[in-house]
Amino acid sequence: MKAIPRAARVYIGCALLGTGACVLPALRPGATTPWGTVALLAALYALCELPARCRVLGRGPGGPLPLGTGSFFPVLLAAALLLPPPAAALTALPGSLLARVDEPPAAPRRVWRAAATSLAVYAAAHTATTLSCGNALGGEYRAPDLPYALLPATAASLSFCLVLTALDGGIRATADGLTARAAWRGLLGRALAPHTVHGLAGLMMAVLWRSSYGPVAALFVLLPMYISCWVFTQYHRERAAHQATIRALVQAVDIKDRYTRGHSERVGHASFLIARELGMSEDRLDTVRFAGILHDVGKLGVPTRVLRKDGPLTPEERRIIELHPEYGHEMVRGIGFLGEARAAILHHHERMDGNGYPYGLRGEEIPEYARVVAVADSFDAMTSTRSYSRARPVPTAVAELERCAGTQFDPRMVAALVRALDRYGWRPAVTSDETAPEGNVPPPRDPATPRPKERA
Repeated sequence: MKAIPRAARVYIGCALLGTGACVLPALRPGATTPWGTVALLAALYALCELPARCRVLGRGPGGPLPLGTGSFFPVLLAAALLLPPPAAALTALPGSLLARVDEPPAAPRRVWRAAATSLAVYAAAHTATTLSCGNALGGEYRAPDLPYALLPATAASLSFCLVLTALDGGIRATADGLTARAAWRGLLGRALAPHTVHGLAGLMMAVLWRSSYGPVAALFVLLPMYISCWVFTQYHRERAAHQATIRALVQAVDIKDRYTRGHSERVGHASFLIARELGMSEDRLDTVRFAGILHDVGKLGVPTRVLRKDGPLTPEERRIIELHPEYGHEMVRGIGFLGEARAAILHHHERMDGNGYPYGLRGEEIPEYARVVAVADSFDAMTSTRSYSRARPVPTAVAELERCAGTQFDPRMVAALVRALDRYGWRPAVTSDETAPEGNVPPPRDPATPRPKERA
């Protein structure tokens, strides 16, 4: 989001106005704001966000790690249970403004995060106040009423979750141009369980904060959060290492087969677009993108003379090149997080009518990811200008996919690609060793001579 759309700017501005209205009562002269508690909780949340900006802790082999994202919401939810709503909203501002941002522009993203988080904390605190949570937390000389306190704490965390996901869906719709259904799809389901756990941790912090042991005891609640954050970071370091391996494999394929340079990344992107139109979950979107990127990795096992041969392939050479899906499957079978992507690498040349390879699967026997990648692969092959042929226009390529839907391709995947192209468009690319100058594109070669993609 390098250039923020006008609708997104207006949306962020409205969120800022809402935040100002929420915190203003705490800043008015004569307000009974407990500034000591506000300052302690705000500083604590800010300190929790700082490690993600550290060059050592916040980065892995593949770039920035998602360290701390959402891991320290218990501090904010404790503030929602301990403080009046305007004061609770203030505690979210410093940490949100200091949080790491991975994509430009950083300033508007930080401002948006601060506004959205403050509004969510305000809603949680208002819910807790309405349900008289403060009376149930106990005090220095009074034991907490824990069974009753669970109700307002759970309701507060639910309010926090609802407001934050509603606002996040809105910014996705205005900034990325998504439909309402696509913008909010899956957000609440993914956030509900973590925020409920954060709410319980926030309740523990609030009870200890109010106890005779004071704020220092409340810090012990953060220890499990730091441990879980460390484990989460280690997982992403390992994942980043796998992704670096994937990039190296793709670069090796691009070097070996000059006709498909850049093709793998575009197939990964097209596969992602198709899967998103089909409504796949976020984790499956990542997996199908990996499947698209690695679909031709088996070409590393095919002799270079066969890949780069000019002219028709002999039957023996065709049999050799048709082994590349099995080679690819063997190469990636040890990469555990790829999951279903491995089946897509093996079966992306199967056809709906059963005339594909390597096993002649038909219809629903072909794994879903493989049917996605098959459409993305053929589409990019047709729309890429190469050293031996002119790229087909996108409408022509789409018409060809639709003509072959039901025989070669899954009609559902073709329809999803068409919808994605209508929404996002497509930028054709030159994938030969040298960029073909505009207006001087080499003429297509004899139709009797198969293209490398037709070979593979």
